[in-house]
Amino acid sequence: MLLIRNLIYWLLVAIVTPLFFLGLFIGAPLPRRTRHVIGESWARLLTWLLWHVIGLRYRVIGAENIVKEPAIICAKHQSGWETLALQEIFPSQVFVAKKELLWIPFFGWGLALTNPITINRSDRANANRRMLEQGTNRKQHGFWISVFPEGTRTRPGEAGKYKLGAARMAKQLAMPLVPVAHNAGEFWPRNAFLKHPGEITLVIGPAIYPRDDVGPEAMTRQAEAWIEARQREIGGVGPFAHPDERKARAA
Repeated sequence: MLLIRNLIYWLLVAIVTPLFFLGLFIGAPLPRRTRHVIGESWARLLTWLLWHVIGLRYRVIGAENIVKEPAIICAKHQSGWETLALQEIFPSQVFVAKKELLWIPFFGWGLALTNPITINRSDRANANRRMLEQGTNRKQHGFWISVFPEGTRTRPGEAGKYKLGAARMAKQLAMPLVPVAHNAGEFWPRNAFLKHPGEITLVIGPAIYPRDDVGPEAMTRQAEAWIEARQREIGGVGPFAHPDERKARAA
């Protein structure tokens, strides 16, 4: 049944995705907010398919910590699930993404029409300046900004090096930093064809507001400590959980 459900899911994704991308291309001349709704609708539909076809549900803890003003989402990155679900859980947002993603046929072209903040990793000297320029523009249009501070997906039970980009933007753009933990990688591993049924837990932490006496390094460490502590609390439940977290939960 797991294989059949996944085949049905991927078939439906293959059918609906070209239609949404076609809508994005046709809507290219429209205001960015209108284009953004099309992209968000695609993400919401895929989240719905995961829930109702695969049986991959989720629950949110800490929704009261979603602030009213645009903020920086500083989220754990374990799978493809959070790139979809964050768009359903939080207000309209843009992602910080590698510039190379825009070169992928269809997907990259559609991504470009949803106003991401793109980073050229080979041009580190200007990367921060460009990120802040784009971030200022997105904030002015009322968008939240989603950042995966580890830069790449990590396995459950592991932590990558948290980079300073999210906190640096929060400081320089005067935006709150909202930490987010989840255990999606225990059900949808990196680059996996099969997604497994179960319940993902996503936890939203209290916003970290920039202060004159606190630098990006300290803000990053605060967000990292909060996220990793929550990861240990919610981990160990899915089929791809880290053995140590599984043992800790069993104990």
